Amino acid sequence: MKKNKGVHDMIRLSELRYKEVINECTCRRLGCIEDLEFDEKCGQICAVIIPGQCKCFGLFGKEEEFVIPFRCIRQIGPDIVLVEVDEKAVTR
Repeated sequence: MKKNKGVHDMIRLSELRYKEVINECTCRRLGCIEDLEFDEKCGQICAVIIPGQCKCFGLFGKEEEFVIPFRCIRQIGPDIVLVEVDEKAVTR
């Protein structure tokens, strides 16, 4: 039985949310994807958003979040997402 190639190459946001994001440049774990930014005109994903770490047990809010352009994703594996970014440039 032949598989439909395009159908199995897709991934859902719910699956992406549980993958750790690793920066290839620093080998640092950035966190897990919390949200996506879309271009509302064409429907394309523009960026993935990773929340900052909690400060002092969450009492003082969170650090700034990472907004990583989708073009910076190098590979999506079974457990991790590899990105290549300058962390200072993608923090807001």
